[in-house]
Amino acid sequence: MALVAGIALVACSGGGSSSTAAGAGKIQHVVVIMQENRSFDSYFGTYPGADGIPMADGQPTVCSPDPTTGQCVKPFHDPNDVNGGGPHGAANAKADINGGKMDGFVGQVRSAATNCLDTNNPACSGSGDSDVMGYHDNREIPNYWTYAHNFVLQDHMFEPNSSWSLPAHLFMVSEWSARCTQLGNPMSCQNALDAPQPPPNFLGPGIKPGTPVPRPNYAWTDMTYLLHKHGVSWRYYVAEGTQPDCEDDTALTCPAHGQNPGTPGIWNPLPWFDTVHEDNQRGNIQEASKLVEAARRGTLPAVSWVVPNGRASEHPPSPISNGQAWVTAVVNALMRSPNWSSTAIFVAWDDWGGFYDHVVPPHVDENGFGLRVPALVISPYAKRGFIDHQTTSFDAYNKFIQDLFLNGDRLDPATDGRPDPRPGVRETLPQVGDLMKVFDFSQKPRPPLILRPSPQGR
Repeated sequence: MALVAGIALVACSGGGSSSTAAGAGKIQHVVVIMQENRSFDSYFGTYPGADGIPMADGQPTVCSPDPTTGQCVKPFHDPNDVNGGGPHGAANAKADINGGKMDGFVGQVRSAATNCLDTNNPACSGSGDSDVMGYHDNREIPNYWTYAHNFVLQDHMFEPNSSWSLPAHLFMVSEWSARCTQLGNPMSCQNALDAPQPPPNFLGPGIKPGTPVPRPNYAWTDMTYLLHKHGVSWRYYVAEGTQPDCEDDTALTCPAHGQNPGTPGIWNPLPWFDTVHEDNQRGNIQEASKLVEAARRGTLPAVSWVVPNGRASEHPPSPISNGQAWVTAVVNALMRSPNWSSTAIFVAWDDWGGFYDHVVPPHVDENGFGLRVPALVISPYAKRGFIDHQTTSFDAYNKFIQDLFLNGDRLDPATDGRPDPRPGVRETLPQVGDLMKVFDFSQKPRPPLILRPSPQGR
């Protein structure tokens, strides 16, 4: 199978040390697929049994005030394949949450449209209808719902940080977002929730094309450092194409930027990490077709991260159907692999994208958690049709990897041999659940579930 332009052709119990030991014997490959910009309620808010949109007699009991009309907009079924979403920086997250009322979503879209500087952008007129209160279901995303029905749906997965894509991807691979003043010195890094240093090709507000932008300095310690230290194989697979997110976190749209394994970007930050260079691991960042090839040959690394291009990302305005087809193609390739019987696949969305969610995020530190995002666990050992209500974040993926492959070694300044001044050790937070609990390692490995990438015929 080939990947062209990012699209393919063709209540918990258990856990503990015994589960970790069992998993270590059964799971040899972990794959994290990170999509873009959807909240849990926007995809699974009406999924049976999940902590979804509050309803009474089949009608939503919650709403978000619209300052333009004076009405309060309730969640509604949205059949559209293309959405607009809303602004999703740290300030927007705070306003969306609104002290726990969870009702700022429409107002943030209206504010962003009113204050927009690009008069040629239709979203800047302020006259368009907001779709942030819209939700999709089995009619638009049947494959995602099929995975939830047959494997595990996590309904309390929170973005690790309350901000946009670049910080979210930094947290995915390092559990921190920071700014550093000295190359190679992790102790020179300081917390930067909303404004870590962007890649040079990613111009921020007020920066004109051609303006010299310094190379990002990601000097703090990341997961690849621990993996390399323990001799654990890893790859970061990148789909060639574009990446559309905006450094101006109040913007609704912005120009797309090129993306490939050799182009560090907001969805591909590892090339700027000192550890990747120091360990001579930059060659581990590869084009997504290499994942399909490794799956076919049965040579998957122990740990893989997979990111789409803009077209397949589900990041507004990219069609949902494109992203579902991309994810399905990747999952199909992994299921057809000789490695399927020893693989755990985690699918999540990096941030909420401005879309409505009704659950107040737990406060764990100065960076988050952020709002809820959809999350799936797909594996021959995943519990069938199980809804995981544990509070988790992307930190739980790293905890799972560390427990399986690193003897529980954490990204801990006190023990990892490369200290940095991060606010805390995320994997040890009492709020972070144990992903071992969503597996049943006593069951016979389940066969693949091959789905059509484009079930709607789009």
